[in-house]
Amino acid sequence: MKHGLNIRPQGALDFVSLGALVHRLDPGIIPFRKATQCQIHVSGGEFNVAANLADCFRRPTGIVSAMVNYPIGELIAERVRAMGVKPFYKRFEHDGVTGPNMATVYSDQGKGVRAPVVFYNRCNEAAGLLKPGDFNWNEIFGGGVRWFHSGGIFAALSPTTPELIIEGMKAAKAAGAITSFDLNFRAKLWKVFGGQDRAVSTLRRIMDHVDVIIGNEEDLQKGLGVAGPEVASSSKLDTATFFGMIERVVQQHPNVKAVATTLREVHTTNRHSWSAVAWINGQSFTAPTAELDVLDRVGGGDGFAAGFIHGLLAGETGEMAVRLGWAHGALLTTFPGDTTMATEDEVRAFAQGGSARIQR
Repeated sequence: MKHGLNIRPQGALDFVSLGALVHRLDPGIIPFRKATQCQIHVSGGEFNVAANLADCFRRPTGIVSAMVNYPIGELIAERVRAMGVKPFYKRFEHDGVTGPNMATVYSDQGKGVRAPVVFYNRCNEAAGLLKPGDFNWNEIFGGGVRWFHSGGIFAALSPTTPELIIEGMKAAKAAGAITSFDLNFRAKLWKVFGGQDRAVSTLRRIMDHVDVIIGNEEDLQKGLGVAGPEVASSSKLDTATFFGMIERVVQQHPNVKAVATTLREVHTTNRHSWSAVAWINGQSFTAPTAELDVLDRVGGGDGFAAGFIHGLLAGETGEMAVRLGWAHGALLTTFPGDTTMATEDEVRAFAQGGSARIQR
C-alpha cells in the first residue's frame, strides 16, 4: 500500500459508477447550425470512468443508472455491454412522444481558433428521476466492491440525484469501498438547476462521504466554494495555485484523503499543453507536461480519472498513479468519442516517458 489509501484487496467489482448515461451527437468540425450528419457517441461523465477501466485496464466494473425501454436506450445499452461494464438499471417506459428520455449532448469538435460548443437536451431525463430507494445496494455491492464513484454532472440533474449519491456513498462505505467524486462543474447545468449557491450547498454535503476528489481549481472554487488565488496564475500549468487550495479543501472536508486533476493550457482547439497533479495524504505529485495534438477533447478528464484510479487499485505509487492517469487522458484526446480506445501497454509506455515513435 504505497499510496496510503486503504483499498480493500479484492471484490467482485473493482469499481462501480453512479450517473447518467447519455448519447452525444457529434457533427465533427462542422458547427451544428450547418451540420448535415452526426456521429453518435455513448457517454456520461461517471460512466466513462467505468468504461475506460473495463476496456483499457480490464477491470470488472459496473454502472448504476437509468435506462429507458426505447431504441435510444437500446443503442446506449449495447455500447455499455461492448465496453464490458456490468449494468444495474432502473428501467423506465417511454411514452412514444415526451419521454422519459435518455439525455442528448450536442458537441461539435471545433477547429483551431474555433472552440468546441457544448449544449444539451436533458428534457424529462430518466436519470433525473432517480431517487433514494431505487437500487438495492446490498445486491450491487454483495460480492464486494473496491471503489465507488459519482460526479457533479449527475448531482446537478434534480433535487433527488444528490440524495441518491449520498445513499450510494454510505452503502459503499459500509461495504468497505473507497469513494470518489469528480466535481465536473458545469455552469450550464447548475444555472438551470438552482445556480451556484445550490451547487456549493449540494456538493459540500456530498463531500462529507468522499475520500478522493477529482477536480481542478475552477471546480474547487465554483463547486465547493473554496477560496482560490487572488491573482489568476500566469499559466494554467502552474501547480502552486492548485496545491495552495488543497489545504483549504482539507480544512473544509477533513475526511478527504486525495485530490487530483488534469492541468490543461489550451493554445488552440487542437493544440494543448497537458499535465496532471495529485495530492495524496499530504504528498504532492506532478506529471510531466506533454504537447498534445487533440482530435476530440471530450472525455480527457474522465480518461485521467480512470488511469489514476487504476494505478491506485493496482497498488502503484502515487507518482505512477498520476502518470498513468495523465498518459491515458492524453491518449484519449487522440480518439473520436468519449471513451477509451487505448490499451494498457500503450498507456504504460507513454507514462514511462514513451513517445509517438511507430511501434513495429
